[in-house]
Amino acid sequence: MGKTKSFPLLISAVLPVVILLALTGCGAKKIIPVEDAVGFDPGRSRIASWHELMREKREVPEMQKLEAVNSFFNRLEFAEDLIHWGKADYWASPQEMLVSNGGDCEDFATAKYFTLRQLDIPDEKMRLIYVKSLKLNQPHMILGYYAEPGMEPLVLDNFTDSILPASKRTDLLPIYSFNGQGFWLTRKRGSQRLGGPERLSLWQELRSRFNREVIAAPLPN
Repeated sequence: MGKTKSFPLLISAVLPVVILLALTGCGAKKIIPVEDAVGFDPGRSRIASWHELMREKREVPEMQKLEAVNSFFNRLEFAEDLIHWGKADYWASPQEMLVSNGGDCEDFATAKYFTLRQLDIPDEKMRLIYVKSLKLNQPHMILGYYAEPGMEPLVLDNFTDSILPASKRTDLLPIYSFNGQGFWLTRKRGSQRLGGPERLSLWQELRSRFNREVIAAPLPN
């Protein structure tokens, strides 16, 4: 993909991959119907535990924040969108995920992202990364943490509590990434910015919904 290729052609090249990822899911540990998920009281308890986590980990080093948040959300169940939410592709907020006790790989990754943002980890240090799981032969989403710009990211994955450098995750093939500031297509050497995050409508809608929920029920300071 040369430098002379136009922006529209880059988008058209990545769009089929985006559609494929949206339609084929992430690979499952366990699928649970939403009607079999927890009710109000257990959901409220999980929300309270989430708030407690954010209060307790606010002043600890960033690596401890990553470990705590990764393991906290990895306790929840994996659930396909169509069964869990009745929609082919739905990105749940952390609050929705905790109340319903589950979500798919996008939900795990974005819940960790939002929580770490609340713990004062800057947006530029994180990217949500769509990958292909070579082990499962399926699309998957993870959260990447960059300690410094240009450094190799650490991988937060709902399939494991271990947080490893990307080079140690040879089972994952990165395709594209995004955060609150941009959208990047992964290339053999580095990544190429394709534009702003507004190009991902599900991401934009989720960010707006999360902000509305925080206004309605403020998170711990």
